[in-house]
Amino acid sequence: MKPLFDPSLYQFDQAQPSYWEASAGDVNVKGKPLAGAQSCDVAIIGGGYTGLSAALHLARDFNIDVAVLEAGHIGWGASGRNGGFCTMGATKLSLKSQIGRFGIEQTRHFYQSQADAVNLVRSIGKDEDIDFLAQGDGEFMVAESPAHFAELQQAADIERRLLGLKVDLHSREEFAEIGYDAPHQHGAACHRPSFALHPLRYALGLAAAAERRGARIHPHSEVLSWHKQDGMHRLETANGSLIAKQVILTGNGFMPEHLHRGVEGRPLPLQSAIVVTRPMSASELQDKGWHTENPTFNSKHMFFYYRLLADKRFMLGGRANHLGDPEGAEKTFAGLKQSIAQMWPQFADLEYTHQWRGLVCFAMNFRPSIGRMPEDPSVYFAYGYHGTGVNSATWSGRELARWLAGNPSAKDLLPKHLPAIMQGRPPRFPLAFLRRQYLRAGMGFYRLRDYFDI
Repeated sequence: MKPLFDPSLYQFDQAQPSYWEASAGDVNVKGKPLAGAQSCDVAIIGGGYTGLSAALHLARDFNIDVAVLEAGHIGWGASGRNGGFCTMGATKLSLKSQIGRFGIEQTRHFYQSQADAVNLVRSIGKDEDIDFLAQGDGEFMVAESPAHFAELQQAADIERRLLGLKVDLHSREEFAEIGYDAPHQHGAACHRPSFALHPLRYALGLAAAAERRGARIHPHSEVLSWHKQDGMHRLETANGSLIAKQVILTGNGFMPEHLHRGVEGRPLPLQSAIVVTRPMSASELQDKGWHTENPTFNSKHMFFYYRLLADKRFMLGGRANHLGDPEGAEKTFAGLKQSIAQMWPQFADLEYTHQWRGLVCFAMNFRPSIGRMPEDPSVYFAYGYHGTGVNSATWSGRELARWLAGNPSAKDLLPKHLPAIMQGRPPRFPLAFLRRQYLRAGMGFYRLRDYFDI
């Protein structure tokens, strides 16, 4: 199965020209590309947050022999190029839909696990001494109209009363004092615990921590073929082979669907793009009325996500076109810069220093997925974080490690101790080769809803 997007998005030997790559620090991941014939108990395909967290917890907590195979450098994929939002979510199902299908207890279980996931990232940073430049103490959702603020109020009541979440509401005037002032803002809701970080520093720190704990990390080791013989998995790369008893398959938006029929046609990669300005001085920020370091997004269906970075640059991200070609990317970057000038006129004169793009992962059922392959229970998976992979992938990796280390029976395909919303695989898209067209239609639909504000 060919990748859905333009080949320029899958060049494993090239780093994105991102601000994160330019400011990654000096973390030394010692791993080398896989060479020769090797073996391990657990092989992990994909060196992003899910795979690295699973490797760290398998090696550190259970002393299991584990090796990670990453096609690019560590942090090449979404884990090294996302917006750095360590925030709750991981599903695009509405609260009403979640409660109606899974019940209040399971919905509460899900959101408490999301809060635990945010705290897990903080604790890993502390325990493993990862300098990921944490910022903020919550996440703002900014209302784009008075009607949107009324909807935030209604949602906050449910989130507090039924789900036990920590949510604060701020009027337009209050948010202008603690957040920012702009023509489009009409108040905001703040969800805790949430914060922002440097995503590539976190990914590199996870890899270095996993290595220290005994895991083997192999960057630049794309899996070219995978077959099973005599109960053992054999993964072939350009310069080596790895034999393992069990495999964890990750990848999220960059999922290598061609390697296993159990994931073919199930993920829905969605392109996202980010632009970053030059740094601003303290006096500039004061003049421009910007006060918060909390990660922030607006209340539209086709929303923007944005934040002030540690060195006082402004970052904004949004959805990109459905092709993934370089020409389309340039148009997307230009559109993001134009949106900044429209939404924050005080930022219209800022110069831009970095722009890049990547893929997030949606699913047809709008839910994250953790489980084992019905075709082969020795293969585990986790993906579909819907734009909140920093915490969700880290937590999923840990839960996969705990589940696998518990030696579940071959019939135990679902992690029943986890929230029901996360259990099992998403359905396969009908005519999966048309997923890009589905994506285009869906984005058009939500743009129309935003235009008519419905």
